Amino acid sequence: MTITVGITGGIGSGKSTVCEIFKILGIPVFEADKVARNLMNENSEIRQNLVEWFGSEIYSGNQLNRKLLAELIFNDNSLLTKVNSLVHPIVRAEFEKWKNSQNTVYSVYEAAILFESGFYKLMDFTILITAPEQIRINRVMKRDNLSPGQVVARIKNQWPDDEKRKLATTVIINDNKNLIIPQIIEIDKKLKEDGKIW
Repeated sequence: MTITVGITGGIGSGKSTVCEIFKILGIPVFEADKVARNLMNENSEIRQNLVEWFGSEIYSGNQLNRKLLAELIFNDNSLLTKVNSLVHPIVRAEFEKWKNSQNTVYSVYEAAILFESGFYKLMDFTILITAPEQIRINRVMKRDNLSPGQVVARIKNQWPDDEKRKLATTVIINDNKNLIIPQIIEIDKKLKEDGKIW
């Protein structure tokens, strides 16, 4: 049975970069947010419910109108919860299927809201990636072409790092000063040799 390591971090913390390094080390990575995006386009149960709740304009052909959905749920927690409670169980089932097909010592589950969704309870260990807020704002502005205000609004929509730290097994610091590769190699070595992170 493969060990499952959950990886998370706020927007702009560098989750994708860290996961790419794990992949280079030969570790399979389940990208929950990407899987959820695909399911929202392809899964008939999800599509049916979203159309029922938001009207047919929520899809443009086969593609979910993400911008419209974000506008509808961004400031309405009850709608956000409703959508999450539809999508999360289906993502979870996909993950279980995927996990059972892996034959490495450990595999990685990467999600933006690992702690907020309660998915962390399914993990053997969890890694939080942190970076100073200003660095995160700059990264996301550059990557997504957003204003500082838009990035800050997204950051405020996620749990603060202090809350996540309480639940994380360990932390990777991605602040442009501490090198992340040695931190990842150390975690990889411990998992492969001892079957644990600390």
